[in-house]
Order: sequence, then C-alpha cells, then structure tokens
Amino acid sequence: MVTHPLNFDIATSSFLNHLQIERGLAVNSIAAYRRDLAKFSIFLGSKSLSEVDSNTINEFEISLREAKLSVASINRVDSTLRSFFKHLQQEYGYADPTLEIAPQKSARRLPKALTITQIVSMIDVAYREGQPITARDQAMLELLYSSGARVSELIGINVNDLSSIDTSDGKVTTLKLRGKGSKERIVPLGSFATKAVENYLVRVRPDLASKSSKVTSALFLNSRGSRISRQSAWQMVLDAADAAGITENVSPHVFRHSYATHLLDGGADIRVVQELLGHASVTTTQIYTLVTIDKVRESYALAHPRAK
Repeated sequence: MVTHPLNFDIATSSFLNHLQIERGLAVNSIAAYRRDLAKFSIFLGSKSLSEVDSNTINEFEISLREAKLSVASINRVDSTLRSFFKHLQQEYGYADPTLEIAPQKSARRLPKALTITQIVSMIDVAYREGQPITARDQAMLELLYSSGARVSELIGINVNDLSSIDTSDGKVTTLKLRGKGSKERIVPLGSFATKAVENYLVRVRPDLASKSSKVTSALFLNSRGSRISRQSAWQMVLDAADAAGITENVSPHVFRHSYATHLLDGGADIRVVQELLGHASVTTTQIYTLVTIDKVRESYALAHPRAK
C-alpha cells in the first residue's frame, strides 16, 4: 500500500537512478527513458501517480497514435511505463496499471544495408587531395565498416585502444570498443582500415593535437584538437554519402548494418557476428539473417525454373 503520495519528478529521478546505478544502462538509453516519461508527465497534467489506472494508460496510447507515432515508438513508450511502474510497485507499493495492457504488434523492420560498392565509394570520396583533415574522415569510415562500431563507440575510441598481435597469419590489428552498459569487446581490423588509421595517426593527428593546450587520449580529433563529437561524425557520413551520389538514407548505423549483413553473406557464423557486434543475445543478431534470407529467396525466384 502507498503510505504517501509521490511527486512525479521524484518518482522519475528514483527510477532513472535505478537504471543507472543498479542496471548500469548507457547514458543514451537513460535519456530515451527520460523522454518517454516526459511525454507521460505532460499527458497526466495535474493528475497524480496514485490516480493512474489502466484506462489512463489506454488514453495515453490513444494520444500517441493521434500524434502519428509509429507502432514501434508506442511500444517503446509502453515498455518504459511498464518498467517505471514496476519500479514504483517494488519501491513504493504503487499498484501497477500496466499489467492489463498488451503491446501492439509491429512489423519487423529489416536493417538497411548498403552494397559493398556503395560503401567503398563513400570511403574513397571522403579523402580530398589538399585537405589533410579528410584523411581522418576516411579513417573513421574505414573503422565503421571494418569494426561494426556504433557512432558513440567510434568517437569514444582512444589511441591506446588499438593494438597489434602476432598470429599464424601474421600481425593483426585489434580494436577495443566500449559498448552499451560499458561492456568492452575486442574486434579485428582489416588491412584497409589499419592503413587508413596509420595514415591519419602519422600525417594528421599530431597537427590536430597541437591545436589544443590539453593532452587528449582520443583517437579522432576535431580542428580544435578535442575529441570529435557525435554530431560531427554524423555530418561527415552524410557528406560522404552526398559526394558519392548515394540517395538512400545513410547514417553511421547503416555502416554497422552493412558490416553485419556482409559478414553473414560471406558465410560468417552468426555467433561470431553476435560477438563482433556486442549483442547480449543472438536473437538480436538474427534479424540480420532475415536480410540474407531475403536475398537468397530473391535469387531462387529469379533463377529456378520451378520457383513460381
């Protein structure tokens, strides 16, 4: 039973602290929870948490649909509210009004992958003769495609995260990435990415680093000698897509999708791809197999005389 009414802001703070401290969620994930709860707070207006019931939740969902939110977005908000009220039930004895609410089914969306030709064209046009800093941009694109890194992981790379190990096939360059929930993983880099990063480290980074009075361990620096921002990384990818004449929606995450898809197309084991992507569950990785299966089905339909 509730012993005293709980202010929404205090309840939100308690919940977000729980996500950060006890569940160890990443900053971006916590920010998404905060945005969802802000929508719910605006909807509630002067209504208190103790007055929220299943009808309130249903009416909130209706307001989200009227605002033209996608089914996937509404389901994400629903998930936030389930976690939020479960926390309030456990910590403060509030009744959970979300127990009777069933999530809507949404179509499973396949990740958008670029072709190998498109990826290579973006990497090639990123470097412009006479503009040394573009060697950095080319190295960033090579790393995105060679490692499957998220953009937050890319900008978080430090110089000492790169290392070299001896194998039976010769020296292999590896990269340490820090993923969601501060989980670390080691991924190998291909020769093209290795050469691009070495070129940037030798020819460009020392000059950029000299622009700042502070010593930084960041691998990728901006024109002022500081760690490059997420926004700058995004813009660099958009500029490369535009220069390459690619009209599809392109983002840093498309490189991650392409990395996974091309690995599976090439015969990589799904468990290996799971490790390389840093997925906690292979179920998350399996969505990429739908992309490759779709290609197999298309080839079969075109090539087999009795496919139709």
